[in-house]
Amino acid sequence: MKAVVLAGGYATRMWPITKHRPKMFLPIGESTVVDRIFAELEADDRIEEVYVSTNERFAADFEAHLADSEFEKPQLSIEETTEEDEKFGVVGALAQLVDREGVDDDLLVIAGDNLISFDVADFLDYFGQKDAPTLAAYDVGSREKAKSYGLVELEDDRVVDFQEKPEDPKSTLVSIACYAFPRESLSLLSTYLEEDNNPDEPGWFVQWLQEREPTYAFCFEGAWFDIGTPESYLDAVGWHLDGDSLVAESATLENATVGENVHVMDGATLEDTHVDYSIIFPDATVKSADIRRSIIDENTHLEDLDLAGALIGAHTTINGSSD
Repeated sequence: MKAVVLAGGYATRMWPITKHRPKMFLPIGESTVVDRIFAELEADDRIEEVYVSTNERFAADFEAHLADSEFEKPQLSIEETTEEDEKFGVVGALAQLVDREGVDDDLLVIAGDNLISFDVADFLDYFGQKDAPTLAAYDVGSREKAKSYGLVELEDDRVVDFQEKPEDPKSTLVSIACYAFPRESLSLLSTYLEEDNNPDEPGWFVQWLQEREPTYAFCFEGAWFDIGTPESYLDAVGWHLDGDSLVAESATLENATVGENVHVMDGATLEDTHVDYSIIFPDATVKSADIRRSIIDENTHLEDLDLAGALIGAHTTINGSSD
């Protein structure tokens, strides 16, 4: 079996934090979003190869990241795009990868920017039992949230209806970006595209597929975070920390208080500051400030500020006392 980790997005909703780094490298505790996935795929003997589908802009970043890691399975498969408006869409990029890499095996497809609480091994066990296209499904608990995803209707775990981003959701059970396809189903990717269907969202393909082949849903409870906004990233880190905080040994705290769900990284300095539910990247300096639900990027200098819901890019200097 092969696996594809989707890592081709530009994460424009999280700029400037992700303007010069893939959002898959955002830290979640001591690991990163994508490394949590790599670790599971590395440990599963059923997965022979892992293709990391990314774009030309971030190819060098992934090459360096993988070279420094202990993972042996991941290898890059590069889309020929450098900007958001050049993207092939997820389905288009996946079909190109299958053709480019000559994939002729069962295939797991998982988003590299999703934090999920279930074990991928359990999902593959379920897929093995069904031997049919399989998706992971999660109850988001809100019809408003469900409008942003692919809505799944089931009968005995079989998908009987699928609506991508419905305006009036009938339920709150949605498909997340984790799929498994038998080898025999892979040719349907090109068939779908040849019929001039939507190449952007995999949900459109699933909606088309479930009308042609039995398709099943692996439903899970616990947690799922689609890390595409600053808010969802903060929530993912908060879920991981579970009320605790993580402060690097090399960080400096002088008359500083750190509340719940705070990650302070290497070389950061906090002086006369309170931080709560926030992420402070390496070598940032924060003085005489109150920081809440904010992300402060590396090598940033902030002073005399009261921030809530802020997103501060790297190498930024802001002194509130001089305003």
